[in-house]
Amino acid sequence: MQKVEETTKINTVCINCVCSCGLIAHVQDGKLVKTEGMPEHPLSRGYLCPRGEALAEWVYSPDRILHPMKRENNQWIRISWDEALDIISHRLKEIKEKYGARSLAIFCGSIGVENHEITAFARRFKGVYGTPNLFSVESVCYRSRIIAHQLTFGTFFLEEPDGARCVILWATNPDHSKPYLAELLRKSNDKKIIVVNPRRIPLSEIATHYSIVPGSDCVLALSMINVILEEGLYDREFVDNYTLGFEELREHVKSYPPEKAERITGVRADQIRELARTYATTKPACIIPGTCFDQRADGLYTIRAFAILQTITGNVDVPGTWVSLGFPKLSDLKIPIEEKPLGADEHPIFFNLWGRPSPYGQTLYLPDAVLKEKPYPVKALIVSAGNPGLSMPESQLWEEVFKKLDLLVVMDMFMTKTAKYAHIFLPACSFLERPGIGYVYAVTSGVPYLILRRQVLEPLGEAWPDWKFWSELARRMGYSEAFPWKNDKEIIDSFLEPLGLSFDKLDEYPYGTYYAKKTYDLVKKGRIRTPSGKIEIYSKTLADHGYAPLPEPRDPETVVFLDQKESEKYPLWLSTGNRIIYFTHTQFRNLPSLKSKCPEPLAEISPETAQKYGLKDGDFALVETPKGSLRIKVKFTPELMEGVVLIPHGWEEANVNVLTSCTPSDPVTGYPHLKALRCRISKA
Repeated sequence: MQKVEETTKINTVCINCVCSCGLIAHVQDGKLVKTEGMPEHPLSRGYLCPRGEALAEWVYSPDRILHPMKRENNQWIRISWDEALDIISHRLKEIKEKYGARSLAIFCGSIGVENHEITAFARRFKGVYGTPNLFSVESVCYRSRIIAHQLTFGTFFLEEPDGARCVILWATNPDHSKPYLAELLRKSNDKKIIVVNPRRIPLSEIATHYSIVPGSDCVLALSMINVILEEGLYDREFVDNYTLGFEELREHVKSYPPEKAERITGVRADQIRELARTYATTKPACIIPGTCFDQRADGLYTIRAFAILQTITGNVDVPGTWVSLGFPKLSDLKIPIEEKPLGADEHPIFFNLWGRPSPYGQTLYLPDAVLKEKPYPVKALIVSAGNPGLSMPESQLWEEVFKKLDLLVVMDMFMTKTAKYAHIFLPACSFLERPGIGYVYAVTSGVPYLILRRQVLEPLGEAWPDWKFWSELARRMGYSEAFPWKNDKEIIDSFLEPLGLSFDKLDEYPYGTYYAKKTYDLVKKGRIRTPSGKIEIYSKTLADHGYAPLPEPRDPETVVFLDQKESEKYPLWLSTGNRIIYFTHTQFRNLPSLKSKCPEPLAEISPETAQKYGLKDGDFALVETPKGSLRIKVKFTPELMEGVVLIPHGWEEANVNVLTSCTPSDPVTGYPHLKALRCRISKA
C-alpha cells in the first residue's frame, strides 16, 4: 500500500505586495503544494489573490536561478558564493580607495514596508562602508503622500473605510490593487461610494461615477473646497479650534469656482457641486487616493488638497475618516553618517523634514552621477529586491547607467532586465524560505497588528536571504563587529526587542496579535506634531523653502512641453502603470498560470479614440511621446473616457518606461511625472 504523505499547514504572511495578506501554506515532505487564504487574518479575512494562489509555481519556477554567477564576455559563468563575495569585496575596496565611499550606491526595490530585513541590512552596510547613497522605490512611490500628510498633520494619516458612510475612490481601482477593500465595499449597504476616475472601474457599478481629465484632480479638489466654503458646509468648530491658515485657504480657492474647474477637469459644474455637497454632508467620510498622485508634478499638492478636504469637513481623527496609528517600534539597525545622499540638497524637505531625516536619496539623480560624474562619480551599484531597469522612468537612460558602472551586483530570484547588465548575479531566497515579521498593517490598512511570517521551506539550491549576503560581505571587508547576527531568529529577536516581544513569543500567536489599541484622540489631545501644533492648512514650512504654501495645480502640458506648438503634436492623454491583479510591478509574468490570464501588454483606449486614429481592436499601434516610441497592441475599453490611453508598466517586451522621463518634476520631492503625460498614437 502506497504511503500518503502527511500535509503540514503553516500560518504565515504573503509579502508579494504591500497588502501582506494572511496565508496558509500546505507542505508535504518539505515541498509547498498549495496555498490558501487565512480566514483569521484581520485584513484579508481568508481572501488570497491569484498571485498568492500561484506561490508554489513561483518558488519552483524553472526560470529561477539558484547559484551565483559572474558575467564574462557576455557569458554567464557559475561561481561559488566565496568567489562572488571575494570579487565584490575586492572591487568595493578598490573603488572606495580611488573614488571615496560615496561612489557606491545601493538600490532596494522592496523597501522597508514588505521586507524590513532587506532594507535594514542594506542601511547598516551603507553606514559601515560610509556611503550616503541608499536609494529605493520611495523616490517614485508613496513617500510623497507621507510628506504631504506630515506637512499638514505632522504625521501620516490613513483612510479608515470600515466605519465610513461616504468613501471616495479617487483614481484607484481596488479590485486590482487592494481586493480586500473591494470586497469590503461590495458587502457594505450603508456607504455612499463615489468614484473619480477617467475610467469606469468595476466598483463604479455600485457607485456614483465622475469621469475626470487626467492631471486635473488638484483643480477638482480645490473647486470642491470652494463649494464647501461658499455654502458653509465646513466644520466651523473643528476649523477654529485645530487648524492654521483657513482664511488664506478661503481666499485661495476663490480662483477655482466650479464653472472654471469644469473647463479644466471635464466634470460639469453642477456635478462638482453635487460631489462637494455629498462628501461634506455624509459623515464620516474618507477619500482613498490611488498611487498615481505620487507620480505627478503636482502630486504632493493634490494629496495636500485631499488632506485639506478631510480637515475642513472634520473628517480627521474620527472613526471612518482619516486616522493616525502608531507604527510598531522595531529596532533601527542603521549606522548614521553625516554626508547627505544625492538629491538631498535639491529637495531638502524630501530628505529631512523637521529633523526627521529619510534614509534614502532621490534616485532620479543617480544617472547624472554615473554618466556625467556630477556632482561626483558613482562607480558601483548593488541592487537588492528591485528591477530599476524596468521599473524606473526613462529605461533607456538606465541601460546606459548600467553599462558604465565599474561594478553592478544584482541579488534576485530571476534574471531581470537589470540583472542582464550585472557583473555579478546572486541568488535570493523567496520570502517563503526565510522567516520575518508581518507588520505593515498600520501604514497600509490602519490595523495595529503584527504576525510572525513563518518560514515555509528550506532555501532552494544556493539561495541566500539578503541579510546573510550583507553580513558575509561586511565580514570580508573587515566590518564583522557591526554584523553579529548568526541566524534569522536572532535578527527577528533584535527587531522585536523594543516591543517587548521575541521570535518565540510572537510564534505563540498562530494568527498574529495586536500590539496597540487604536485611539482617536491625536487632534483633541493636542498631539499634532507640526511646528504650530495645529493642522497646517497653510504650510509655513513650504513657504520658508520657497514653495507654494497652499495647493497649486500644475498644467500637465507645461511639465513636459516648453511651447504650445510642441504640445499640439501630442493630442492624447497617457497614463502609465495601471495595476493588473495578476502581477506585482515587474514580477510574475513568467508564470504560465498567471500569464494565461493576461498574456500580453495592451494599450487601452476607447472605441471612439481608436476610430479617430484608424485603429481596430487588436491592432498594433505606435504610441509616441517626446521621450520615445512603443509598439503595442490596442485593446478597446468602452469604460475609458475619450482621448485617454492607459498602458501598464512591468512588461519587458513592451516597456512603457521608454515613454517616460527621469527628470524630477515635483519640486518638493523630486518625483517624476508619469501619470498625465501627452502622447500620439497611430497604426503600427
